[in-house]
Amino acid sequence: MPDWKDLDFDSIADREAEETDNELASKISSLTRMTDEEVKELFPKYSDAEKLKRLMEIVKSADERNTKINNIVANIEELGGTVLTLVSKFI
Repeated sequence: MPDWKDLDFDSIADREAEETDNELASKISSLTRMTDEEVKELFPKYSDAEKLKRLMEIVKSADERNTKINNIVANIEELGGTVLTLVSKFI
């Protein structure tokens, strides 16, 4: 059994974070027209990808258009950067 003092926790954490980022990008890209690489390029941080996921949940919900708009407006401080990133990609 290895001594816990010999473990490189930073390396382990970095590797696991990268795997999580890759998995999240893959799931997001499967729901959009973007590739995994585009998702990771536009939203490199896990927290950014989580905000994109939240925005997509609102947009893809079965709610009426006005309800979706109201949900986005209610969460604009959290989702504003995500909206700007997406719109910038298409302009």
